[in-house]
Order: sequence, then structure tokens, then C-alpha cells
Amino acid sequence: VHVIAVGADDFEARVIAESATRLVLVDFWAAWCGPCRSLAPVLEQLAEQQAGRVLVAKVDSDAEPALSQRFGVRSLPTLILFKDGVP
Repeated sequence: VHVIAVGADDFEARVIAESATRLVLVDFWAAWCGPCRSLAPVLEQLAEQQAGRVLVAKVDSDAEPALSQRFGVRSLPTLILFKDGVP
């Protein structure tokens, strides 16, 4: 699996900790966001092409507003690349 859904409960383990071993690209998105839906297949393709080197994690900004606020997300989609636990 190269694209995973993450939330506040597993963000530290699946994004922060995982970024110590490979890059983690976090996609902050929402179901109502047209550009987010357009970007999704591109991210899936990237994840497959970079399998093992890059993990794509998706955060539903409507369901996880605290995560969006924590990383200063003001518009969707927003992509943040994590390496060694930091954006």
C-alpha cells in the first residue's frame, strides 16, 4: 500500500516516525474540493512509481481540522513533504 489515510490518532506513528526511513508526502484534502479530486490520481501514480521511497498520506481536512491547523493549512489541496520528522 503506497497511499494511506491518516488522522490525529495515528499521524505521529504513520507520518512523523515513518519519515525517518522514507519521505512522506501528506495531502491535506476534502471531499468537496475539485482540485483535490483531480490531484488524487497523480499522487497515486507518484506513490506507485516511488514505491518504498515515498509514502503518500492523505488527511481529510474536514474530519481532522486540528491537524490542518497544526500545519497551517489555509487552502486545499495542500501538500507537505516530511523528512526525519519535520516538514
